[in-house]
Amino acid sequence: MQELSTETDTPYSVYTYIGYHDGMAVKKRQVRRTPRRANPGRRIDFSDIPELTPAELASMKRVGRPPLGAAARQLIAIRVDAGVLEQFRKEARRRGIGYQTLMHEVLAKHAAKGAA
Repeated sequence: MQELSTETDTPYSVYTYIGYHDGMAVKKRQVRRTPRRANPGRRIDFSDIPELTPAELASMKRVGRPPLGAAARQLIAIRVDAGVLEQFRKEARRRGIGYQTLMHEVLAKHAAKGAA
């Protein structure tokens, strides 16, 4: 097998000769990518970036999903039967809301009854 490669992070080709067909050499080309290597000795220099003033910090906006209500909602994972999930999705589409919002409303009503 003949390997051709360069010293850069570019892909290189490997040619594997697999035999003869109709008197001609048949070769198979495989492209292999060299892994990118992080340079641990290279650091980002932040010294030329000025610090933010309190006014600049106060004017910034939060990135991400805002909390709904008085407290942020808890992210959980539950398993629901496919039929139940489809019914929630169908009803949520009919009402024009998200199915997770609908599930929250149903659970909140049930918990408010004291049945939880």
